[in-house]
Amino acid sequence: MHPLAHLKTITQHRNLVCRYCFRLGLYRQGLTHDLSKYSPIEFWRGAKYYQGYRSPNDAERRENGVSLAWLHHKGRNRHHFEYWIDYCLREDGSVYMGGCKMPIRYVAEMFCDRVAACRIYLGEKYTDASAYEYYMRSKNHILIHPETSDEIEKMLLVLKERGEDAAFAYVRERLQQES
Repeated sequence: MHPLAHLKTITQHRNLVCRYCFRLGLYRQGLTHDLSKYSPIEFWRGAKYYQGYRSPNDAERRENGVSLAWLHHKGRNRHHFEYWIDYCLREDGSVYMGGCKMPIRYVAEMFCDRVAACRIYLGEKYTDASAYEYYMRSKNHILIHPETSDEIEKMLLVLKERGEDAAFAYVRERLQQES
């Protein structure tokens, strides 16, 4: 068990996302980001499976075949594309399981979350390309709406190619276009 190390990691991550959200004018989302990580089901599992260099959910999933902490977390935090997976209708009326289009404010928070997670877990190895590269490795096997995927990919690509200031300017612009 590593409760203090886990507490430090999730708090550092949450504070960084909060700072990033504030840069975008997403004050409420910044203040409420990942509060569920402090709930008993998420916190104590995170402390048990803490590794320090990646999400403890991965270790829980490897040991048990499922992460109960992740199932709890994704169902309460709209900045995760997994929150938006539901039954969808095709034009012909048939039903399939897929990703619903996320509102841009949650895509923006997802951007902040991914950048902060890469910074926290990679430490000195972090580069502006880290979050983009991580997303691209998983993109082809996740259930995410194509428009949502295009949005987050573009945000992360701007970060990779032009740096943090340009990326946050781009995300702010996208938020203003959609409001």
